[in-house]
Amino acid sequence: MTSTRDAGTVPAAPQRDAFDSLDPRSGEVIASYPRHTPEQVEATVARAKRASRWWTDLGFRGRSHKLAAWRQLIDRRREELAAVVSRETGKPLDDARIEGILALDHLHWAATHAEKVLGPRNAAAGLLMINHKATVEYPALGVVGVLGPWNYPVFTPMGSIAYALAAGNTVVFKPSELTPGVGKWLVDTFAEAVGEDAVFQLVTGEGETGAALCRAGVDKVAFTGSTATAKKVMATCAETLTPVLVECGGKDALLIDADADLDDAAAAVVWGSMSNAGQTCVGVERVYVVDAVAEDLLDRVARRAATITPGGAPDSQYGPITMPSQLGVISGQIDDALTRGGRAVVGGRESVRAPYVDPVVLADVPEDSTAVTDETFGPTVVVNRVRDIDEAVDRANASRYGLGASVFAKKRGHDVARRLRAGMVSVNGVIAFAGIPSLPFGGVGDSGFGRIHGVDGLREFTRPLAISERRFRSVNVMTFDRPGWVVKVLARLVSVLYGRRS
Repeated sequence: MTSTRDAGTVPAAPQRDAFDSLDPRSGEVIASYPRHTPEQVEATVARAKRASRWWTDLGFRGRSHKLAAWRQLIDRRREELAAVVSRETGKPLDDARIEGILALDHLHWAATHAEKVLGPRNAAAGLLMINHKATVEYPALGVVGVLGPWNYPVFTPMGSIAYALAAGNTVVFKPSELTPGVGKWLVDTFAEAVGEDAVFQLVTGEGETGAALCRAGVDKVAFTGSTATAKKVMATCAETLTPVLVECGGKDALLIDADADLDDAAAAVVWGSMSNAGQTCVGVERVYVVDAVAEDLLDRVARRAATITPGGAPDSQYGPITMPSQLGVISGQIDDALTRGGRAVVGGRESVRAPYVDPVVLADVPEDSTAVTDETFGPTVVVNRVRDIDEAVDRANASRYGLGASVFAKKRGHDVARRLRAGMVSVNGVIAFAGIPSLPFGGVGDSGFGRIHGVDGLREFTRPLAISERRFRSVNVMTFDRPGWVVKVLARLVSVLYGRRS
C-alpha cells in the first residue's frame, strides 16, 4: 500500500480561528475545532484525489474488507460513540445508540452489495447492432464532499459516506458546526481501522467552510439540511457544474383510515413526532384521521403525549432543542395555530421553556397555518380530521415538501401509500423505511432530490459508463464507405419489426 498519510498534511488552523462545540443541555464548551480556510479545504481535497487511486485499485472486495474492519471497530466502541453523540446533541443515550446500530447495518449492506450492484453487466445490443457486445459499468466519481446535519450526526451522513466509500470514492466530510466531535470520531476510527487517513477526511467550520468544499474540486456534493441552505449549496456548486444530492426537510403526514388499529396509530403519532425532540426530517408533523375515528384517536394520542417529558438525563425520553434558534420557530408555529383557531389538546405556548420543549398536540388547525405548511423540527404535532381517506391523501399531497409519510389502515394501506407524493412511505408503522438498507431514501419537491441507501444510493456515487464493442465484421452503417442499399434494407427491417401494431 502506498500511504498518503504524510502527503500534503493540512496545517492546523490558528487557535484564534476556531469555534466551540457546546453541550446544548448546559451550554458547556465540550471542545474547540478549527475553521478550515478555503486553502486548507483545497489541500484536503487534493489529498483525497491522490488517495483515490489506491482506494479504487483495492477493488470491491478489497474495499469491503477495509470497511468491515472499520465496522468492527465502531461496533467495539459503540458506547464511546453514543456518548459523543449524546453530549453534542443532548439526545438520550439510547437514541444515540440506535444511530450507531443503524449506521452499522447500512455500512455492512453497502460494502457487501457494492460489487453485485456496481460490477459490469451485460446489456442487450438489439437486432440492429447485433454485431456488438454491450456492457454497462459504474466507476466511482472520485472525491465526494459530504455536508452533514446535526440532528442525526452519525446515521444520516453515513448514508452518503458508507455508500460513497463502498462505490470506490474517497470522501471529505464537513459535519455540522454543532456536532464536529462526532465527525472527528468517525474519521479518526476509519484511519485507525484502515491504516490510511486520506481516504476519509474531515474539515470543520460553518457555512463558509461548506461553501469552500463545494468549490474545492470535489466530484459530487451530498448535502443534508434545510431547503434554504440546499439552494445556497446548489448555487455554489453550479459555479463549477458540480453535481449535488440534496436531502432537505419535510412536513411528513401520517394518514389514519377508519379501520386502522388506533392504539398502534396513536403510539406511532407520539413517537414519530416527539422522539429526538421532534428533530427528525422524516418525523410525523401532520396527522390526517378519518372523522369516524378522530375523537378516539385524539384521546389516545393525548393520553400518551401527556406522560412524556424531556430532560438532560441519559435515560430521558428526549432531550433539548439542539439548535437554540429553532425555539423561536416552534413558538411561532404554536402561536399561529392557536391564534388562527386551532386548539391545544396537550401543552401550548407555555411548553417552550429553553432549552426544552414539552410535548404539544394541536387539533383543528387551518391548513394554511405555518404549523401545517412549514417544517417545525420540534416535539409538536397537528391532528386534523378529514371526511375520508381520499381527502387525507389530497391534504397530505398539498405540501410543497415530499419526503416521508405513514399510513395506518387494515385494507387499503398499500393502495393509499402508492398515491402519496413522497419518497418513502411506511404502512402500519412509522419511519420503518429508514431502517431498511435496501430501500432508497430521499424526497421530491422542497425535500430535495437524489437518493441514498440501497441500490440507488450506491449508484448515486458513480457514473454509468456504457461500452459497445464490435464482436465480428459485418456491414457497418457508421461509415461513409457503407453500400448504398444498407439504409434502405434497414428501413424495411425496422418497418417489419416495429411498424406493425403490437
